[in-house]
Amino acid sequence: MKELIGRKADIQALEKCFSSENPEFVAVYGRRRIGKTFLIKTLFSNRLAFYMTGIYDGTLKQQLEHFASQMSAYSAAHCAVPKDWFEAFELLKAHIVSKGKKRAVVFLDELPWLDSRRSGFVKALELFWNSWGADRDNLMLIVCGSSTTWMTSKIIGNKGGLHNRLTKRIYLAPFTIEETAEYLRSKKIDWSPKQIAECYMALGGTPYYLSLLDRAKTLNANIDTLYFNKQGELRTEFGFLFRSIFNDSNVYHRIVKILSEAPEGLSLNKIAEKLETSKGGSLSTVLKNLCDCDFLSEYKAFGKIQRDTTYKLVDFYSLFYLKFVEGAGLSNWTSSSDDAVCRTWYANAFELLCYCHIDIIKRALGISGVASTVSSWRYSGEEGGAQIDLVIDRRDDVINLCEIKFSRTPFIITQQYADRLEERKELFRTVTKTRKSLRITMITLCGIKQGKYSDCVNDDINFTEIAGLS
Repeated sequence: MKELIGRKADIQALEKCFSSENPEFVAVYGRRRIGKTFLIKTLFSNRLAFYMTGIYDGTLKQQLEHFASQMSAYSAAHCAVPKDWFEAFELLKAHIVSKGKKRAVVFLDELPWLDSRRSGFVKALELFWNSWGADRDNLMLIVCGSSTTWMTSKIIGNKGGLHNRLTKRIYLAPFTIEETAEYLRSKKIDWSPKQIAECYMALGGTPYYLSLLDRAKTLNANIDTLYFNKQGELRTEFGFLFRSIFNDSNVYHRIVKILSEAPEGLSLNKIAEKLETSKGGSLSTVLKNLCDCDFLSEYKAFGKIQRDTTYKLVDFYSLFYLKFVEGAGLSNWTSSSDDAVCRTWYANAFELLCYCHIDIIKRALGISGVASTVSSWRYSGEEGGAQIDLVIDRRDDVINLCEIKFSRTPFIITQQYADRLEERKELFRTVTKTRKSLRITMITLCGIKQGKYSDCVNDDINFTEIAGLS
């Protein structure tokens, strides 16, 4: 059996469904390349009663021919090509019955591709489950798809015959930085903690992208191969990524492109303005879909109300691709990674890395059990201007004002920098009129170098240490 990295909660949920004495209808969804198929096929490698996957852009005839081929393989008997999906599910019923009382795990992968134009697939699936499957105590039906918009509308949020029929839904998220480090170690990739962090900043936590790394090459050489070679897999991935996940992929691509140029994020109004469209329901739906797929995250500035929500692009792969392949058009990474534009990217990407791993930061601060909200803060007025990267507003009457700095060596705090931190803290207190205790929290890649002015910081968070990369 191949090794499964991370996914502990997902594995536990799937095993619980397998051990259940009731019929189980499980939907596993998440973006393309995130490892859905790998997880299910690896976990149930010797326990699958039937498996098939949809054919991208396949016709109804091609999908049914593939169904017959798979049924022949799993039943060890010739299966004629069914005339439609209703007949196909009748054949599947007979196959499951032939298994007796043994737990029958049926895995239908890439459902959005099976649901070709005028195929009647969803109606046939509804009839199969509602009229038969829901009464088979030994049946565990797992459905999966990369098109999150299709999965949420046709299966998870179905308003018709499949409404509330799922017994479990599992969203597969990208690897965390900790899981990424574990994965790289399993691949015998011996990189330093700083390189692991930079790898995540360039590729994100998508398992398939990480699987493309060559342990014989340096990180920079890998980036050159994957992004800057004409046939590099991550160079040619971007267009298909959006077409495979979203309907009307052009508008999704445009929004991601717009937000890639605004690392601080944009409001709904600003996005609508740049798209030259209304801020109505359709745009809100698109933004929600992008958030559901971990491309975007929504947050609000400190002290603002809900309608002031800001959307930030948090997909590391898209940010790198749009910045340096489609945008700056670098010829390679190895000779350019110290350029000014790249240094700016490092700073923004590290800030995003911290933002996406706020749970690790809270754990390091010892406040995992304390209710808190996370935001940013920007101010421009008579008292001056300032911004704070990350504000953790805690229920225990404390606010952490987090300063995030990317540096490959321990960060040195000078007198000038210490004065600026203190001024920013007092400006925050004056403008927000907060009565809470304020703590200056430094989050750096390698910690702070102890010196004359380092005691101006209340909390020194070394990201590589707290994320278990050291």
